[in-house]
Amino acid sequence: MAEAKPKIAILATGGTIAGSIDSAVATTGYTAGVVGVDVLIKAVPQIQDLANISGEQVANIDSSNMRDEIWLKLAKKINKLFDEGVDGVVITHGTDTMEETAYFLNLTIKSDKPVVLVGA
Repeated sequence: MAEAKPKIAILATGGTIAGSIDSAVATTGYTAGVVGVDVLIKAVPQIQDLANISGEQVANIDSSNMRDEIWLKLAKKINKLFDEGVDGVVITHGTDTMEETAYFLNLTIKSDKPVVLVGA
C-alpha cells in the first residue's frame, strides 16, 4: 500500500517571491506582493506528487510593511492548521522582515511540526 502523502499548507504573505514586473528579463523595478498563492502553487505542478498542498493568501504586501496584525493572524492560522492535522506549513515571505516573523512564530506556535519560511 502506498504511503499517504503529507498535508502541507502554504501561507502566502507577499514579498519579492510574489513580485511581478512587465519584462521577463528585468531584475529590478518589480512590485512586491502581487502574485497570489494559487499562481505560485500552479507554477510548480510537480509539488502535488510530493504532498497534499493547500494554499491560503494571508497577506500580499512588501515585507517592509509587515505588521503585528499579520503576525498574529499567521500564528493563529498555523496553530489551527496543526490542530486540524496539517503536517507542516510553508510561509512565502519577503526577506526584509523574515527573521522577525520567524522569531515571533518561534514564540507563538504550539507545535513541534515544521514551519518553513521561504523568500526570494
